[in-house]
Amino acid sequence: MAKTYAYNTTVISAIATAQGPGGVAIVRMSGEGALAIARRMCTREQFEPYRMVPALIDGGTLRDFGLVVYFKAPRSFTGEDVVEFHVHGGTEIAHAVLARTVELGARLAERGEFTKRAFLNGKLSLSAAEGMADMINARSEAEVRAGFLLYGEKLSAEGKRLQALLKTALAGVEADLDYPEEDLNAQSRTEVGHTMSAILSSLNALLGQFRAGKRLKEGVRVAIVGRPNAGKSTLFNALLGYGRAIVSDTAGTTRDTVEESISLHGVRFVLTDTAGLRESDDALEQEGIRRAEGAIQSADLILYLKEEGDEVDFPAQTPVITVGAKCELGRKEGCELYVSAHTGEGMEELRELLYARGFGRENDGAFLIEERHHRALERARTAAAAAKQAIEEGLPPELYAEELRAAYAALGEITGETATEAVIAEIFEKFCVGK
Repeated sequence: MAKTYAYNTTVISAIATAQGPGGVAIVRMSGEGALAIARRMCTREQFEPYRMVPALIDGGTLRDFGLVVYFKAPRSFTGEDVVEFHVHGGTEIAHAVLARTVELGARLAERGEFTKRAFLNGKLSLSAAEGMADMINARSEAEVRAGFLLYGEKLSAEGKRLQALLKTALAGVEADLDYPEEDLNAQSRTEVGHTMSAILSSLNALLGQFRAGKRLKEGVRVAIVGRPNAGKSTLFNALLGYGRAIVSDTAGTTRDTVEESISLHGVRFVLTDTAGLRESDDALEQEGIRRAEGAIQSADLILYLKEEGDEVDFPAQTPVITVGAKCELGRKEGCELYVSAHTGEGMEELRELLYARGFGRENDGAFLIEERHHRALERARTAAAAAKQAIEEGLPPELYAEELRAAYAALGEITGETATEAVIAEIFEKFCVGK
């Protein structure tokens, strides 16, 4: 059966490029009447779909020579008729063309409305839309790559595959309930149990990606800690490649945490330079130490500049790299790595160890990066596990049928099949106007 599209007769319009001077600005329209508006604004009335053509474009108070391209429904991003005006970059020209489209019957688009129409018209899944938003808002190469995989329907395809398994299992259970005289219960119970085991294995694999995905999205938080004058700020500056933190031979110079980001193999690492850890009667230094301890508690990785005789307790679950800094002055015992911010010795090895310990090369691939997806998959896993347990305990099929439906609905929140209007609205609020 051919797919039907919910064409929207309301034409929306927005500037699709960044505001301010530039080489080109794009004004985009979508909706059933977009082509009619374009014909009234241009010196030509005939537009061949998917072909960019030159035209004199009417901006009401001004005109511009530009290019126009028409995407015919349903072969467009939104699934509707789409027209783009490519005009010379600059605030005034783009805003004049946008104003003219509104004068001729379009309305200003809301945030993410073009992408929302694409979702509603079946051109992309809800998770793919989130992947696009992640790409747009990315702050590292790795986050762009993860967003692209999500945009490419990787997670949605897996969600649909698991839904199909659940649907088949549920059909068998419901057949047993409808035709108890056929005595198929034992056979279907075994088959559903095997299906639940396979689904749980897949869900566990997906959920196992979340730790790395969260670090991709938020950055790997690294706390640089040690005694006063251990060389923390010097090492911090050396990793950044410039003098961000104040460096002094006077102990206790750093009184507050200082944060900056670096990129290691495309992954963002958020470095925090902290106050030296020691006993102090100075109220200001005490506050700095308190903040340093807070940075340690929230860190994904601790970079510890060890001094002779140090005994520091760190959170058991947080990996620690023990570094002997200022190695040009001598080597300390019990350190994994020796570095000198002044000579550069060990700095490249330190960067590689930061990446391996804080993120890990085994994580290069697809990731679960959205908290919403994590919550939905957790609910699906809980329901699938409950169904499996009910089957193993020999409980009536009515009980595990409900768990199968709950798992199916949870996965539908990822594919978009069962997502609420509030969830959909929240997702498209992440977009800028014009996308």
